[in-house]
Amino acid sequence: MVERSEGPFLPRQVAIDGYGANFFHFAGMSHSGSILALPSGIRPWVVSRFSDLNAQALAPILDEARAFELLFIGTGREPAHLPEELKEILRQSGLRFELMPTHAAAATYNVLLDEGRLVGAALISI
Repeated sequence: MVERSEGPFLPRQVAIDGYGANFFHFAGMSHSGSILALPSGIRPWVVSRFSDLNAQALAPILDEARAFELLFIGTGREPAHLPEELKEILRQSGLRFELMPTHAAAATYNVLLDEGRLVGAALISI
């Protein structure tokens, strides 16, 4: 396992190969905890549960907002609703976004990535 506190694990965007109780697999690597899968690569994400999601947690996503069009937010095991304040922050960046349980967000991200679409995913571990 390759692990760094900052920056991408992998400096390119790849599919999520698997996930389970507090882990994700991608490109032959494994990570314990939540991840961001963005055009710049896959990196750890500071959000461990949906209630941790705030403007600061969105900052690395917003830094790359011009590089992709659609963001999937994996909310963990259960569906959740984004507070209006955070919706507005994402809208102002020009990103479209969808919230769904993490398993569905990862699967949908993989399909659209495979189609060559400009997508990103913020996946809270389950």
